[in-house]
Amino acid sequence: MTHSSHQQELRDAARHLGRRRFLTVTGAAAALAFSVNLPAAGTASAAELDARKIGEDPFTLGVASGDPLPDSVLLWTRLAPRPYESGSGLPRARVQVRWELARDERFSRIVRRGSATAHPEFDHSVHVEVKGLEADRVFYYRFRAGNWTSPVGRTRTAPARGARNSVLSLAAVSCQAYHDGYFTAYKHLAEEDVDVVFHLGDYLYEYAVNAIGGARDYTDRTLPAHFNKETVTLEDYRLRYGLYKRDPDLRAAHAAHPFVVTWDDHETENNYAGGTPENDVPPEEFLLRRAAAYRAYWENQPLRTPQLPTGPDMKLYRRLHFGTLAQFDILDTRQYRSDQAYGDGWQKPGPESEDPSRTLTGTTQERWLLNGWRASRATWNVVPQQVTFAQRRDVPTDAFKLSMDAWDGYPASRDRVLKGAEAAGIDNLMVLTGDVHVGYAFDLKKDFDDPTSRTVGTEIVATSVTSGKNGSDRPASWNNQMQANPHMKFFNGRRGYAVITLGAQRARADYRTVSAVTTPGAPLATAGSFVTEVGNQGLTPA
Repeated sequence: MTHSSHQQELRDAARHLGRRRFLTVTGAAAALAFSVNLPAAGTASAAELDARKIGEDPFTLGVASGDPLPDSVLLWTRLAPRPYESGSGLPRARVQVRWELARDERFSRIVRRGSATAHPEFDHSVHVEVKGLEADRVFYYRFRAGNWTSPVGRTRTAPARGARNSVLSLAAVSCQAYHDGYFTAYKHLAEEDVDVVFHLGDYLYEYAVNAIGGARDYTDRTLPAHFNKETVTLEDYRLRYGLYKRDPDLRAAHAAHPFVVTWDDHETENNYAGGTPENDVPPEEFLLRRAAAYRAYWENQPLRTPQLPTGPDMKLYRRLHFGTLAQFDILDTRQYRSDQAYGDGWQKPGPESEDPSRTLTGTTQERWLLNGWRASRATWNVVPQQVTFAQRRDVPTDAFKLSMDAWDGYPASRDRVLKGAEAAGIDNLMVLTGDVHVGYAFDLKKDFDDPTSRTVGTEIVATSVTSGKNGSDRPASWNNQMQANPHMKFFNGRRGYAVITLGAQRARADYRTVSAVTTPGAPLATAGSFVTEVGNQGLTPA
């Protein structure tokens, strides 16, 4: 089916239901089903395929685990013998998939096993919630379908809620545009000794990927022409995940560590705000696109059942605990936000951006965050989210501008969050951020306009995996931004990720970078390291 006919399907579905009905959850779910002939949930109505008849390896996209709890892990895979084709090379039939969880890589000590159904309605993805496990333990897992066995994955449970754990190591990653380069950072991340990886958004990009993979400049393969267009429909997004997840470095990182994922904009469309698209299309048509993007996101990520979307709505914000050391409040700053002020981009702040009613999180999520802090007993309260939280002026003069897509475009929202943390007595606040394709380290100030005001937390901004191509140690804006923002302690424009080690007395952040992504195999370096002390917030060089 051509791209234009897909677009027409979206318009027909939106028109069929009408805007008033579409803008309800049930109406949107019905529109999605109408446009792609897809039930809202997996059903047993499809015929069952004998898995022994699968003649090609169905585990081409690897395995993953996510959202570790003290007594449970979530295991993921998706059957895709031919991931670059519509339907991934399987008929529209159910497939039984067996799984095993063991204490060792050789599976000589299996602790749980079972089977799950890969439904065609969910593009033959499998999400297995394994319960009743011991806390703070490493496990190995694999899947079987017919005569095929998946790669082995390694995962772990979280420490018990009241455990007095003294150290936790995590990585923060974001922004992996396939067409901007190789996922070399993931190859290195797979070899890191971390307990969990937080993906902070832009796992996928909606932009076209040409036959040579853009900046990857393939000479040994030709990508199908259907990737060379923007993703709009459910099939578009599903195929794009197939392209990304075929990358061996990304598969290696997923197999090595449990991931906790949240999205930003490109998993759907650049800089959309709630129900408002970037481009000039009717809201009901955009929400249908959003429903397709959210559906494909859930199908292709290690997410639990509460995150299963309904139409264009998906509750992605959630809370994880790692003993008494850390509470993680994972935010969604894209789905519920007010539209960007002053037409988006870098603008002079004013009454429109400073309107107290503006929100980046939505009222319900904001209340959930602040209530969670009031109940927190953790040493560290960490907020994995998407866009730059600290104030970030572009020049050190009164003519400065701010990014309207970041928290700077929603200062009242940021102020409510910081005041909520203070009221809850949160002493050790750390925000984890992606989006901007550079590594930053910020002190979070009680009043960003007063450099002498109290430091109330820290922000670690992880650079991109590939987005922005190779980058540089000192981007063109380095001098201006470092001078304009005294609370900015670090700024580096190479690709990579951040490793954060939380301890009972201090936290340490190491900024890992690679020298290039437009050619494979670049070595890893540490571009900067900083520490912040418990009860004495503020980043200092390690």
